[in-house]
Amino acid sequence: MNNRCNRWHENTRLHLVLSATIIFICYFCFVGTGLIASAAEMPKIQRRGYFTIAVKDNLRPLGFKDDSGNLQGFEIDLAQQLALDLLGKKDAVKFQPVANRDRLSVVLDKKVDLAIARVTATASRARIVNFSVPYYLDSTVLITKEASVQQLKNLAKQKIAVLNNSSTIAKVQYYLPNSELVGVNSYQEAREQTENNAVAAFAADASVLGGWVQEYPQYHLLPTKLSTEPLSVVMPKGLQYDELRRQLNQAIARYIAEGWLAQRAQYWGLP
Repeated sequence: MNNRCNRWHENTRLHLVLSATIIFICYFCFVGTGLIASAAEMPKIQRRGYFTIAVKDNLRPLGFKDDSGNLQGFEIDLAQQLALDLLGKKDAVKFQPVANRDRLSVVLDKKVDLAIARVTATASRARIVNFSVPYYLDSTVLITKEASVQQLKNLAKQKIAVLNNSSTIAKVQYYLPNSELVGVNSYQEAREQTENNAVAAFAADASVLGGWVQEYPQYHLLPTKLSTEPLSVVMPKGLQYDELRRQLNQAIARYIAEGWLAQRAQYWGLP
């Protein structure tokens, strides 16, 4: 089993490295053609004086409302930092809370300039929108309130909740082939199942379950990550947006190099 898991990790790392390499090679080859159009969209945003950005407002610790109704969280910090660096003011941003199903469509329909709303960069999505340099590597993890469950092997023959029709199902089946999967339709239903001891654990995204642990400290995350997936800013396709993409990617790359993103992730308790 250990060899199998090691091969999975190596293949996952190789896939991520190759994907990132291909993305950057394609980007720089394109830039080298000299075909970048005049930056029509970025000057428009600068004249307007603010970004419009789609965010989550119910997803601790990425984007959620405090007791006063103000938006806060890791992705909110990122949006405000981008506004500060690209437009000169931290508050030069108007937030538009969105449901998961609308995170791409609001960009496609030009209702917002960007979406920073826990969107995983995938090949299928990249056909219709552009993605920034990843600002956080999310992962699939397991959460439990059982004190006796501290490692993956403790769940070998246990019941585990997973979101119906999610990619998490295949990952749990790979790592824990003898476990019994219980489908749920929401995070709330998963918590009810664990509270009622109907399941021993719940498998889902670390960026969400990290907030769960903050709200319900009787739970803990298992250290093993079943996968790693990049979260990126969603941007529109089109040559007119190249200057916006270039400035945004440079800013995020700088936040990574300087450790700012890692510091904010730690501040918000992200795994």
